[in-house]
Parts: sequence; C-alpha cells; structure tokens
Amino acid sequence: MNLNKGNLFAAIPGDISEELFTGLAHGQGTRIERIVSRGQASPASGWYDQADNEWVVVLQGEAQLEFENSAAVHLRAGDYINIPAHMKHRVAWTKPESETVWLAVHYS
Repeated sequence: MNLNKGNLFAAIPGDISEELFTGLAHGQGTRIERIVSRGQASPASGWYDQADNEWVVVLQGEAQLEFENSAAVHLRAGDYINIPAHMKHRVAWTKPESETVWLAVHYS
C-alpha cells in the first residue's frame, strides 16, 4: 500500500465553472472524494439517486440540500449528513462568492 498525502484545500482552481470532483481513496465498497463548489446547484429537473449511502461534511463554505418529499437542509462548515442509498436529493444552492469544500464518503 502506498502512502497518499495531500491537502483538501490545495489545488483549487480560480475558475470553477462546474463542480470539481477529486477521488481521494477507494476500496472494498467505499469511495472518498473531495467536492468543490462555487455557486453551483443540481439541474432543477434532476435528482441524485445513488446506489450507495453517502456521508458528507462541509469543510468550508455553505450549501443547501433538498430531498424529495422532505424539507431542505442548510449545511455550514462542520455540518455533516448521512444520506441513505436511493434517497433522492440534489444540491439546491452553494455559496456563490467563495468555495464550498465537501468531503464525501460513499459506502455500501
């Protein structure tokens, strides 16, 4: 196994026209990724419907998630949420004036 060292706040481009997804680690039904957003939201017509559970934490910035048939959830730095598999959700809003940095753990 190789050591893999990095910084979650490094290598963020100045222009983020689309959300940036960076895989950090994976193995045995688990995937960890960094997501960087700046004003992005999911398309109004679409929902994420993932086969795996997703635990996500906002490390920097703010975001609002919407869940089908549920109330919206506002997340600030330090807030986390566990989203069960097949719970339809989308990103309604991310802070437009600065980056929102997420850490997501997808697991079966």
